[in-house]
Amino acid sequence: MKIVIAGGTGFLGLPLTASLLAASHRVVVLTRHEQARVAPGAKAVVWDQAKARPAWSKEIDGADVVINLAGEPIGDHRWSAAQKQRIEDSRINATRHLVAAIADAKQPPALLVSGSAVGFYGPCGDEFVTEETGAGNDFLAGVCRRWEAQAVEASSPRTRVVCVRTGLVLDTEGGALPRMLPPFRLGFGGRAGTGRQYWPWIHRTDWINLIRFAIETPEVAGPMNATAPEPVTNQVFARELGKVLGRPSFVPASRLALRLVLGEMADALLLSGQRAVPAKADRFGYQFTYEKLPQALAALFSKAAPPAGSAPAQPKAAEPKKV
Repeated sequence: MKIVIAGGTGFLGLPLTASLLAASHRVVVLTRHEQARVAPGAKAVVWDQAKARPAWSKEIDGADVVINLAGEPIGDHRWSAAQKQRIEDSRINATRHLVAAIADAKQPPALLVSGSAVGFYGPCGDEFVTEETGAGNDFLAGVCRRWEAQAVEASSPRTRVVCVRTGLVLDTEGGALPRMLPPFRLGFGGRAGTGRQYWPWIHRTDWINLIRFAIETPEVAGPMNATAPEPVTNQVFARELGKVLGRPSFVPASRLALRLVLGEMADALLLSGQRAVPAKADRFGYQFTYEKLPQALAALFSKAAPPAGSAPAQPKAAEPKKV
């Protein structure tokens, strides 16, 4: 298959590209920077969204799958008004351009996989959250809601759309986990705030394999939670991380201190959460490589973990069910 990836140079896009190439797919990475690093074997095409009929749109016409991972990182900078606008605009505008290219294509892709996040649900306490749960009311929920609405515009009898609501992706090479390690390694790790908020995590290997599962499973459409089957509270997460590192985990970061340092971002990313479970992936038979947090962390901090996305998980033997 020919697969076009927007946002294929980052923490998730780069290993996903490598995994798809290893499965003998042809991969085109749309990038805003000519010198961007792409996985060896991928074709890089400059993504100039300012042009009315850009050259990159030709890659969409005739592609089998388009994957949209483009967007400003949400945790790299404090949330000023300008930064919040960049977070939203980068997602909505990129998706709008891809959807327009799909609409103009003589041979549109059979599938658009578009990014989203469990932030769609807003803070949910200890309530179990599935793809049927409604949207929240905070900033991230609003961004995700508009982001997904833009992606769904591409849906047609010829194009299936899957919106991947991603949780906390765990890997030592990037994402949030490396940022958590210094205080734990110094012996000052611990829960954030009360520690009762749920953190819906997923190992990066499973995230990549879930994308491949969505590509290979025509019945999967609409929102799909990319989270492990057993989300844990922040307190449990801190305890298990300290255990695998062989360090204490009893020094809490107070709610007040986190808010002073991070502002609004602290509440959205650290002090609240969602007990999100992958109901749709489970319904259609996806089998997780890492179902439990201790297993995932142990693999990440040992040499036992398989390369991210090395092989897609095989479906369970189960009767198909409607979503």
